[in-house]
Amino acid sequence: MNQLVDGEWRTDTYESTNEDGEFERQSTTFRNEIEDDPDAEFPAEAGRYHLYVCYACPWAHRTLLVRALKGLEDAITVDYVDPYRGEDGWQFTPEKEGCTPDSVNGFDYLREAYVAADPDATCRVTVPVLWDKKQDTVVNNESAEIIRMLDTEMDSVAERDVDLYPEGYQEEVDRIIEDIYEPINNGVYRAGFATSQEAYDQAIDDLFGALDHWDEVLEDQRYLAGDRLTEADICMYTTLVRFDQVYHTHFMCNVRQIQQYDNLWPYLRDLFQTPGVAGTVNMDHIKEHYYTTHPDVTPSRIVARGPDLDFEAPHDRDDLPGEPPEDLLALA
Repeated sequence: MNQLVDGEWRTDTYESTNEDGEFERQSTTFRNEIEDDPDAEFPAEAGRYHLYVCYACPWAHRTLLVRALKGLEDAITVDYVDPYRGEDGWQFTPEKEGCTPDSVNGFDYLREAYVAADPDATCRVTVPVLWDKKQDTVVNNESAEIIRMLDTEMDSVAERDVDLYPEGYQEEVDRIIEDIYEPINNGVYRAGFATSQEAYDQAIDDLFGALDHWDEVLEDQRYLAGDRLTEADICMYTTLVRFDQVYHTHFMCNVRQIQQYDNLWPYLRDLFQTPGVAGTVNMDHIKEHYYTTHPDVTPSRIVARGPDLDFEAPHDRDDLPGEPPEDLLALA
């Protein structure tokens, strides 16, 4: 797999699986924080920060969701890379529908932003990237940390009073995010990129065991942490919305589709229909990326056509306790 080594782009250095055929995700590199403090190194300011994302990536999608739900569109600008990731990594192709140029630095490839921040960078080049336009550097490229910063540190410049990490729920939210990460969020990749039957079987067992568990939990409560929409739902959503059209087929996660679950399927539709959410989904980019970017999995690069899912169908989840924040309901 391709990555930077001492600031130089290499195409022959990074192996994504270990000797047992298990997929191993490399740690992210930049871990600075925005703080709601004018004296902080990276203080909360409108117009200062920029996101580099890809519509196709579930980790980047998390940041788009929080940006939209909080009403941070004017405060934080965004550029979209091409969903196809070739040997040169994430690329800006403004001539392609849904993609943009790099409006901040004029880079052709996202790796240039990494090298600008650290000329000796040795790491994979991933999205999302949170960029500081004043210091001309990367603040952070870890999605879980970026969404927490946008959620908790940017209220002073947000247009909507939406709290996705509310007091009284924080310990539970953190627990759920941790609980769903390895078997579900990363589990689909563990299955899809496994190079041994044993590694694949373990990933599938973990994945569908966890999905079955959360389907039961959601029978009696509207959201993962109870009656409040939280960051935990954001983290679950970006995997579920891709599942039937990508992971089920492309990553061989074909024990069941999400639409076959009694509670996960209406829960997914409920989230999709939450004001501000649907506009962050570009299913054409999602499908193009997965089916064309992983030649070891789909060497033909043919994009699967189905299934045709109705995310707008009634869900009846509003009969359960809880509802989206009032500021979001006002948008409906």
